[in-house]
Amino acid sequence: MIQAQLSVCRELRRSALAFSVLLLTAGFLPAADLTSGTAAGKPVTFAKDIAPILQEKCQECHRTGSMAPMSLVTYEETRPWAKAIRQRVIARQMPPWHIDPTVGVQKFKNDMSLTDEQIKTVVQWVDAGAPLGDRKDMPSPKQWPADNDWKATRELGPPDIVVKSEPYTMAAHHQDVWWRPVSNIPLTEPRWVRAVEIRPGTLAGRKITHHAVAYLAQDDPQSILPGTDADNRGRAMLMEWAIGKGYDLYRPDTGKLILPGAQVSWDVHIHAVGEEIRDNVEIGLWLYPKGQEPKYRTYLTAFQAIKGRDRARLVDIAPNSISESQNFTVLRQPAILENFQPHMHLRGKAMSVEAILPDGSSQVVSYVGKFNFNWMTNYIYADDAAPVFPKGTIIKVTAWYDNTKANANNPDPDQWVGFGDRTVDEMGHAWMNVTYISDEDYNAWAATHKNRLTATR
Repeated sequence: MIQAQLSVCRELRRSALAFSVLLLTAGFLPAADLTSGTAAGKPVTFAKDIAPILQEKCQECHRTGSMAPMSLVTYEETRPWAKAIRQRVIARQMPPWHIDPTVGVQKFKNDMSLTDEQIKTVVQWVDAGAPLGDRKDMPSPKQWPADNDWKATRELGPPDIVVKSEPYTMAAHHQDVWWRPVSNIPLTEPRWVRAVEIRPGTLAGRKITHHAVAYLAQDDPQSILPGTDADNRGRAMLMEWAIGKGYDLYRPDTGKLILPGAQVSWDVHIHAVGEEIRDNVEIGLWLYPKGQEPKYRTYLTAFQAIKGRDRARLVDIAPNSISESQNFTVLRQPAILENFQPHMHLRGKAMSVEAILPDGSSQVVSYVGKFNFNWMTNYIYADDAAPVFPKGTIIKVTAWYDNTKANANNPDPDQWVGFGDRTVDEMGHAWMNVTYISDEDYNAWAATHKNRLTATR
């Protein structure tokens, strides 16, 4: 039986067309003719068809001076990478939007993924020899913000307040460092925050900053996650940043309250990269207008997936193996889940978030099947798609780890890996902004909404 299966695999590998069929079957591509060099009978060219896609979905990173290793602005810059681009978009590795498009929430405020039609167009262009076409068809060059602009500026304008940490100099070769300075927030009256964004101070700082957590230090018990302090270690949080993450934009009429005298207590994980780099981290705060108070607070929550509560170090990954860990958290009040950002380290493979409702039914909220440590993408649910669950719902988070040679990010598959904060250790949790609502508001919502997620059992 095994020999017969191997024979079939060899036959399939001999045909590029068969490979495309396999991709279609796996859901990577739309049902379209991938061998054709035309779309609706017209040639696919860079100038008319590809350049607009690159402007919309790729050039934010793939341009001179930005974080990507190559620019994809001009034809001359893009053409040498055509085959690599084809491979990456078919596998949905780029743009870095790795959430499964077949289950859970499917509407997002910050969706950067390519549509099936866009993937088809890219494949057709490359298979046709990646022609330029008529330069007159090229769209006007897109004007990008300066490198020191905040990502949320395009939607919200510049931040109202920027709080910076003290800088730290990381040696070229050194053990991991956790830098924990404290910064004052310059407010003289209570203000509500509607969006936050963290970033390293410079592009070079992104190389050494594994993650940065901004805890909110102030005398306000309501700032702390209600019902339990396990997930947040008993501390209020403004935001967590990790490689590739953007910003947190809260739902309408929700936010975080900051009081006069408040401080940001930083927890910055820094690792050496072979060159000495000095940098800081900073957080931008977008405020509600003075006097405007949102109805609800939102709480950044790290729903754990480590087979235990909070700091229980129970992730246990044997050498050359694929492992799984999970955890369960009960919602003490009705709640809206606003976003999903999986967080694991180098062995991270996949993560799912499920909701087990009080009636025993189970729903997949989100699933990332191709986690990439270099892209801690934050999937912000659209306001009309964010899931709402009743009190007593159990949030189940499952994480999978690949400690084998098949994992290109794995530094050493022969090592045992346990829970820990270092980059070479592992952890697993789902960062989600949770807005707790009243029973009355939940009942009103439930009366007008049917279950929008597919029950799994």
